[in-house]
Amino acid sequence: MASHGFWFGAENAGGSPSQSPNTPRAWCQAAAQKFSGGIGSKLCALLNVGEAEKAAQATVKSEDGSTVESCGCNKPCNCPKTTACFSDLYSTDLLPALDGDAKTMNFLQEVVDILLAYVVESFDRSTKVIDFHYPNELLQRNNWELSDEPETLDDILISCRATLKYAIKTAHPRYFNQLSTGLDMVGLAADWLTSTANTNMFTYEVAPVFVLLEYVTLKKMREIIGWQDGRGDGIFSPGGAISNMYAMLLARYKMFPEVKEKGMSSVPRLVAFTSEHSHFSIKKGAAALGIGTESVICIKVDERGKMIPSDLERRIVEAKQKGDVPFFVSATAGTTVYGAFDPLIAIVDICKKYDIWMHVDGAWGGSLLMSRKHRWKLNGVERANSMTWNPHKMMAVPLQCSALLVREEGLMQSCNQMQACYLFQQDKHYDLSYDTGDKALQCGRHVDIFKLWLMWRAKGTIGFEAQIDKCLELSEYLYNKIKDREGYQMIFDGKPQHTNVCFWYLPPGVRYLEDKVEKMKRLHNVAPVIKARMMEYGTTMVSYQPQGDKVNFFRMVISNPAATFADIDFLIEEIERLGQDL
Repeated sequence: MASHGFWFGAENAGGSPSQSPNTPRAWCQAAAQKFSGGIGSKLCALLNVGEAEKAAQATVKSEDGSTVESCGCNKPCNCPKTTACFSDLYSTDLLPALDGDAKTMNFLQEVVDILLAYVVESFDRSTKVIDFHYPNELLQRNNWELSDEPETLDDILISCRATLKYAIKTAHPRYFNQLSTGLDMVGLAADWLTSTANTNMFTYEVAPVFVLLEYVTLKKMREIIGWQDGRGDGIFSPGGAISNMYAMLLARYKMFPEVKEKGMSSVPRLVAFTSEHSHFSIKKGAAALGIGTESVICIKVDERGKMIPSDLERRIVEAKQKGDVPFFVSATAGTTVYGAFDPLIAIVDICKKYDIWMHVDGAWGGSLLMSRKHRWKLNGVERANSMTWNPHKMMAVPLQCSALLVREEGLMQSCNQMQACYLFQQDKHYDLSYDTGDKALQCGRHVDIFKLWLMWRAKGTIGFEAQIDKCLELSEYLYNKIKDREGYQMIFDGKPQHTNVCFWYLPPGVRYLEDKVEKMKRLHNVAPVIKARMMEYGTTMVSYQPQGDKVNFFRMVISNPAATFADIDFLIEEIERLGQDL
């Protein structure tokens, strides 16, 4: 049964035979009934930029000279709304222009209406997840070129509508394509506030509240990891890849602090270790730091994708015998494809034995620490030296929001500081420990903390826990639905540890082939074709990939709080519908 909890998509799913709920007119009528103040017409406009332009032309003059829009619903509604005319206004007419207050308010209100319409539409299951066009088509469909002369604010609003028209609705309950999905309303509000404040995170003097919130939140996250009294350090960075690179940087500095001034020529050949299924950012970080990708040794994994500790120890011993210096082990809590959790306790024992920095890449799975039911999967993380944790994934914080947590306090500062006197003056009148910018690699640093902090205030830890538990419950539901269903084959046996559900769909034309080589060859093409059809129809999106010697398979991940059991059922039916002729 479809959910009725997300606006009016499920309620209108039946529709009349003569007028599908997917048509712009039917959708507009539903919007007009639900919303007053002109938002219904905005929803209609977003369905088709061309229709929006027509609607904009369908205006009449009121007595005061302003225009009144008509939504074009062809039925009585409350859509008309008095609006300002932007066709003869430019950005120079807005603040800080003299007497720009009212024009600015009107313009921003119009933008907010566009955004709100898009938000509401994103949760409507009767709308497309994507209005797909090939790159050359999309380039020709709208004028995206930059010009020397300014465009009117009316043109700017049209560009806003066009951009959202062709954007992927990542908040849509049937969008499952990436690890980061969904749209939280409090997080969105926080992002708007952050952009309005438009400040930099490098010093307390320019970002006093945000710096304090980062301090409070990182301490709370360290407490959840299990570090005593939340002691340690950390920073929010531009994504998990950068957080992982920070960890490698700190591990190198901890072992060879002279490398900061003298470079890699001053140290022996360093080697790092990570699993075969780890994120590519480990090798990318080694490349960026001058360590080299050949110095990253990939450790074997078992059939579920977990690192094999005995192979790790064997490769460490081999490296030491060659004269190399093992300095860094990255264990993964929630691998990208299988969602596997490496055995952290066994790995940390080995790292302690050989005095190697242990990092936990919990970008995808770290948020399970918020769940009393599932946090056991990260047992041992409290003994790690550092951890990457991306709240923009399982916690559904708006992108981007990634944290590196470090056990040793002060190490980040000594590793990265350059003490630029034009920013980090030592004679300021407040506690200089709150000038956190010098421990970052960046100078300018975006405010990523406020959306996480505000969502945490709105939900509480128990709210995040319920959200995470629900996603894992949905993944188990999917696994149970397809594990014995005709035409499906799981990539590995047993219930997934995370929300990753990996499977092949074997259409009737492939299912009964006896030639195994031909069967695998044709199966390799099934997922890409079905995915392409999903995008062309716009009904849903789910990812696929090969892994090792396994041909392309679907990787279903669930991190969208809007998803329901009915959406999982829809996905299964849609895969079968789109693949039945293959």
